[in-house]
Amino acid sequence: MKKALKIIGIIVLVLLILLIAAPFIFESQLKDMVKKTINDNVNATVEFSDLDLSFFRSFPQATLVLSDVSVINKAPFAGDTLALSEEILLEMSVKELFKSAEKPKRIDQLILNNAFVNIKVDSVGNANYNIAIEDTTATADTTATGFSLDLKHYEINNSRLRYVDEGQKLSLLLEDLNHEGTGDFSLEESELDTQTSAFVTFDFDGINYLRRNRVALDAVLHMDLENMRYTFLENEATINQLPLTFDGWVQVNEDSNEIDITFKTPSSDFKNFLAVIPEEYAKNIENVETSGDFVVNGMMRGIIDETYIPQMDIRITSNNASFKYPDLPKSVQDINLDLRILNATGLADDTYLTFDNVTFRIDSDTFATNGRVQNLTGNMLVDMALKGTINLANLEQAYPLELEQDLNGILTADVTTKFDMNSIEQEQYENVNSSGTASIRDFSYSSPEIPNEVRVANASLVFNQGNVRVPELVLSTGETDFKATGNIQNFMGFMFKDQDLKGSFQVNSNTFSVNDFMVAETSTEAEETPEGKTTGSTPTGNEAVKIPSFLDADLTFTANRVLYDDLVLQNATGTLLVKDETATLQNITANIFGGTIGLNGLVSTREAVPTFEMNLDLKAMDIAQTFNGLELLQGLAPIASALDGRLQTQVNLKGNLNNDLTPLLNTIAGNALAEILTAEVQPERLALLARLDEQLNFVNLSDIDLDNLKGRVTFNDGAVQVEPFNFDVKGINVKVSGGHGFDMNMNYNLTLDVPARMLGSQVGSALGRLSGEDLSNMIVALPIGLRGQFQNPQININMEQAVSNLTQKIVAKQKDNLEQKGIDAIRGVLEGRRPTQTNPTDTIANDTLQTPPATRTNETQVKEAARTILGGLLGGKKKAQDTTRQQN
Repeated sequence: MKKALKIIGIIVLVLLILLIAAPFIFESQLKDMVKKTINDNVNATVEFSDLDLSFFRSFPQATLVLSDVSVINKAPFAGDTLALSEEILLEMSVKELFKSAEKPKRIDQLILNNAFVNIKVDSVGNANYNIAIEDTTATADTTATGFSLDLKHYEINNSRLRYVDEGQKLSLLLEDLNHEGTGDFSLEESELDTQTSAFVTFDFDGINYLRRNRVALDAVLHMDLENMRYTFLENEATINQLPLTFDGWVQVNEDSNEIDITFKTPSSDFKNFLAVIPEEYAKNIENVETSGDFVVNGMMRGIIDETYIPQMDIRITSNNASFKYPDLPKSVQDINLDLRILNATGLADDTYLTFDNVTFRIDSDTFATNGRVQNLTGNMLVDMALKGTINLANLEQAYPLELEQDLNGILTADVTTKFDMNSIEQEQYENVNSSGTASIRDFSYSSPEIPNEVRVANASLVFNQGNVRVPELVLSTGETDFKATGNIQNFMGFMFKDQDLKGSFQVNSNTFSVNDFMVAETSTEAEETPEGKTTGSTPTGNEAVKIPSFLDADLTFTANRVLYDDLVLQNATGTLLVKDETATLQNITANIFGGTIGLNGLVSTREAVPTFEMNLDLKAMDIAQTFNGLELLQGLAPIASALDGRLQTQVNLKGNLNNDLTPLLNTIAGNALAEILTAEVQPERLALLARLDEQLNFVNLSDIDLDNLKGRVTFNDGAVQVEPFNFDVKGINVKVSGGHGFDMNMNYNLTLDVPARMLGSQVGSALGRLSGEDLSNMIVALPIGLRGQFQNPQININMEQAVSNLTQKIVAKQKDNLEQKGIDAIRGVLEGRRPTQTNPTDTIANDTLQTPPATRTNETQVKEAARTILGGLLGGKKKAQDTTRQQN
């Protein structure tokens, strides 16, 4: 006996050792076998990071766990992810592990954890889940290879499934999906016990029907696997909190599916209606007081294939119902609803929806609608009517809405409309038949995205076919107020097809402040995370003016005052065209800085960096006010800061804008033609002029005559180039050339043509002695270079050049005089007259008959004399300034 026990113990020990060691022995072989089996049977790339085999986890079964599994499609969906799973667990008999790769493996249990299944069907009907490789060499007697799912149990835990059919314009998303089933797939007929829960989002043809609605289904199905027929035996379903029961069956055929299902609410309590509303909005319906009924019943019967959908008749009704939340002061009364979805042919285009006598009342306000929508999947035909009055503030006093903005205002409507979606899409509004009126009054709206509350005193709409007339719109926000009238061309397209709002308006405003429309800028990228969540827009902390992307309108306006940054424009008129996030200004005029301004151009916020192109026409503007108010003028003409008077200019420019739509100076390019009408110079306002005035002691820069002075400048890349121009300072002509940057660094050259008579009698006599005659009209050219900045200038008076210029003039005059005197002497000799010597100059002239003029001209002496003259001119004491004009 002991010997037998010992043998049994040894056998058990050996078996335990084998069970422990087997996973390590066979792991590499299993990895290769699993990968080969899968990839040989699917037209996709299947990978997993690890494989774990255990004989103890579900003994006596073997458990195979695959980690980080991915299935990546090949053409025509190359690179797309079909499925991902954090973990796939398979349970099977141990003997299945020892079968060769060519023989089928029976899987008893399959579990997917944290999976994502991404199913796509493209516009031509290709499906990315069709990855099974067809064995064209197989015969009727050939044994199938791969896995055989003779399941007893399967689970899908904490997973997501996305289904997108581009051809049908259908999108289905299941989130937080948990599903499990227990049965025996090895039998031809058996029962399958299932439990399912998920959040469902469903979109069809651009319309959202479900958005994260919670759906749950506990169902027992009879499975006829030979005929692929599944029949509901017991079931209990909920959509949000609405209970439903099902009867019927589903059959899967080779080329189509068949369905015959009826469903209904097991009770008629009106709480069933509140239960349809997503749970986060419906809140605690258990404590809600209700009266009346709410019934859902319907049937779906027929074939599902590429041509047909099931015939259906689904009806949702309620009669004289009401509800009141215990924590809210008001109730909703007289609720009636008769909604029906019908399809009698099985053709998708023949599906239509009717809603009759849909009414409700809060206090004395009643609202009603009825209508019909046909061709739900094709050219949708809409025929509906709305009538009633709603105090919007009552809505959140009767229903637990959680809104960032409190509802307010009185909405009134009495509208009928009939149209088809093709006409809306093609903007054939003559096919739209609408009539009636709608209005809202005492409405206000505030948001973190706008700085001030928007208040609508009254807005009214008059519907006439496809056109909507706006006879009155009275609005205010911050300092802004305006009244508008106009027309909306595509109200239905804007409401139903997400088209841009097109229209024309006439706007009158007492005060319009651009600052009231400065919004907090946000980033717009939204990406989906691996968990299926999306990242929303986040504030950047900057303020920006954004032109609405949905607006396509022209506005003819007048405004008594327009406030733009620190500027105040009076009596503004013109036309504004808004389209594609671009505002085009046409014939804009306004009074500003004591004159008028005209604008034509455009501003665009379509790109990340706003841009502009503008033509400005400034007339009779006060120079000081304009310089202080316009940063652009400060950059173009810094000298204007020292001027009092008036100017007019035409400026053509383009470039980038800051977020507040002010020009980004180092990006602008263009040209300007300016004319100073009248001007007085105040040198003390600008360091450049003050220092020039100190160094040029023979003039007062206050005496500059700039009246009617015209100048042209061009600018690009932050640099301003001035076309050469001349002006007069009490008889001194000044020529200016050069340029500067918007950073105020300058590079200018001045040439002062100073008449000798302005240098004084002593200097004039010296020039006369050097040249041999009165040279009071001689011009002394004085070059001056200006560098540095306007408020910190570097002034270079080019004495050497001035001396050289003056010397050359005097020497040339001396030569001319000597030649002339020599000619006169020769003429006298020929005529029999002897030359007389009356002064030293005559002696010089007489000597020229015998000696060349160049030897008689002492150029060095002239140069030294010129230097002395100019040194005195620039180094003397500044003459007293005439203050008479300033006092006057």
